Amino acid sequence: MALMASLLDRLPVSPAMFYLPIGYILGPAVSGLINVAPDQHAELLTALAKMALLLSLFTVGLKLRMPFRARIWRLPLRLGVLAMLVTIPLLTLAGMFMLGLPPGAAILLGGILAPTDPVLASDVQLKDVGDRDRIRYSLTGEGGLNDGTAFPFVMLGLALLGVPSAAAYIDTYAVLQVAWGVSAGLVGGWLMGWLLGRTVVGLRRRFRLALGMEEFLGIGLIALAYGVTETIHGIGFLAVFAAGVAMRRIESTNSGQQELDVAQYQTVVDSVPVSGKEEIATHPAKASAYMTETVLGFNQQLEQFAEFVMVTLAGILLSHVGFSAAGVLLALLLFFVIRPLSVALALIRADVTPLQRRLMAWFGIKGIGSLYYLVFALQYPWLAPAGFHSAALAPRLTSLVLTVVAMSIVLHGISSTPLMEMYQRRRRR
Repeated sequence: MALMASLLDRLPVSPAMFYLPIGYILGPAVSGLINVAPDQHAELLTALAKMALLLSLFTVGLKLRMPFRARIWRLPLRLGVLAMLVTIPLLTLAGMFMLGLPPGAAILLGGILAPTDPVLASDVQLKDVGDRDRIRYSLTGEGGLNDGTAFPFVMLGLALLGVPSAAAYIDTYAVLQVAWGVSAGLVGGWLMGWLLGRTVVGLRRRFRLALGMEEFLGIGLIALAYGVTETIHGIGFLAVFAAGVAMRRIESTNSGQQELDVAQYQTVVDSVPVSGKEEIATHPAKASAYMTETVLGFNQQLEQFAEFVMVTLAGILLSHVGFSAAGVLLALLLFFVIRPLSVALALIRADVTPLQRRLMAWFGIKGIGSLYYLVFALQYPWLAPAGFHSAALAPRLTSLVLTVVAMSIVLHGISSTPLMEMYQRRRRR
């Protein structure tokens, strides 16, 4: 990648499109150098996928700089909540009547494939924190929200498949539990991100303490937000996303909502000596911006490694379970029917152009979030209802999901560069 990155930037090829076949070649279908069975290694795979997803969600939150009163925030909320609430039932119906899955497995399939992942196509995510493009802002924010809001539906599917730890999602108080999980995740993550960020900035400004180690600050906040929220039965993914948004909000508030000169701070971070960095880190007007941009820069580097690991791993897993013809049909149905329909309904009377609406509908990218929920579900034994073979259910669902993810990586990776270039040309005209 160090040798090829510049070349890939000039081609309609995303890094994920490069990693996926490498993983497939490493797997048992070709070379057999690496053989990872999804069901046998589900616990380890879940831990890896969770770390990658948490890094991605926190990074997404750090990029969203617009104040909440701005109208542009309505777009990611519509896509991340309303569009997902349409996508999951439609995928459930497709799973039951087109693929012949039992209701629990069909709901689980919908919950796994509903989240989007703009990280895997850098052309459609925010380029920098000053980017206010509606498409980029909407898709980036959607990816931060729906990975967390899909969790109750995954648990509902597991509950219907007889998983004891998910039984609370089909009892009398299931709605209250979901409401608490979402509220505790968003509010708890925001409070922890705000308090920790304000504490660090205050210590630096007043006492010249808590200097350096921004890398530990970012990772520590991710772990704190996720761990505390999960302990009180909130949705940890929403907490990590909210913590990133809160840290960015501290910067934008202290900067007076002015445009952040990212290049200025990156130059400071990269070029000045340690003593100079300390002056910036404790400056009354620049301390919060320095903290946030340093954390963001480190997390983006980790995010690139996470993308490499998880997409290569997806290729290895696909090499183990094989492609699914039904998965190809499901992917086409999802990309060309279900996703456009859900976006159209979610964006009724929204302030977007027809071209923006069509591009948002197309870029419903599947990736790390879907891979995480798949291996998370494979940790548990499933009890299929009468008439279904429970032993064959998990391998079939695994092949379906991995095929859809692979097709998304290829189709969206090929199309993202030319479509976004076309969109930018039309914007300039």
